[in-house]
Amino acid sequence: MTRPLLFLCLSACLAVVNGFSSVPNLAISQHSYGEAKKTTTPRMMADISGVSSLWDSYLAALESQPLITKSITAAAILPAADFSAQLLEKQKETDEKSIDSKESDGIDAARVLRFSIFGLLLQAPWNHFYYLYLDSAIPPTEDAFTTTTAVKVFIDQFVQAPVFTVLIFVALGLLEGKALSSIRTQLKDDYWSTLQANWKLWVPAATFNLAFCPPQLRVLFTNLVFFFWSIFISLVVNKEKTEEQSS
Repeated sequence: MTRPLLFLCLSACLAVVNGFSSVPNLAISQHSYGEAKKTTTPRMMADISGVSSLWDSYLAALESQPLITKSITAAAILPAADFSAQLLEKQKETDEKSIDSKESDGIDAARVLRFSIFGLLLQAPWNHFYYLYLDSAIPPTEDAFTTTTAVKVFIDQFVQAPVFTVLIFVALGLLEGKALSSIRTQLKDDYWSTLQANWKLWVPAATFNLAFCPPQLRVLFTNLVFFFWSIFISLVVNKEKTEEQSS
């Protein structure tokens, strides 16, 4: 069951890319040839139809195997975020040293894999069960912005987030092979600033998520926002290693 779901998630990504890639071609063809609309519009409609079909399949998988689907989605999104973070690090290193980008070290594949494992085994399962328990304890309301929404955002950001932020540092540190003393030192140095940055991004994101997203799509929305958050986390968690390599 896992392999088809993985194929589904990857196919959805490819379909979206394919759909967007045809937009420039459409614009050029319409500008240059009068008959372009007749050939490119059906192609665009087919692309949109394909993406819609894949989205329906994803929703079906989300209903039949919610935890596995969410976990595989996170296992694809989080390593992409770390990959992006490493590209930012390489660009900064290249700019500071004024060297050719080809001379800098390559992408750390093990680090990318750690983020994939983290998303698969911790981030997605944690959010899956957390939202289940939160909604069972405090059922959603029909109106978007209510006292209930405010209470749930408060719990999410000032009870859940501080705990999960600790787990992020611990899990990624252990996956990297760090000693507990090293993880403790990093928490002491970076925990508070990371939590403050978390609130700047996640308070509005959590408000939108809890107010507007249906329960079955909350983890997906969280994963999408977590892409950008993971870039920040990756830069913080790997800060010392990056500084050592650049010195």
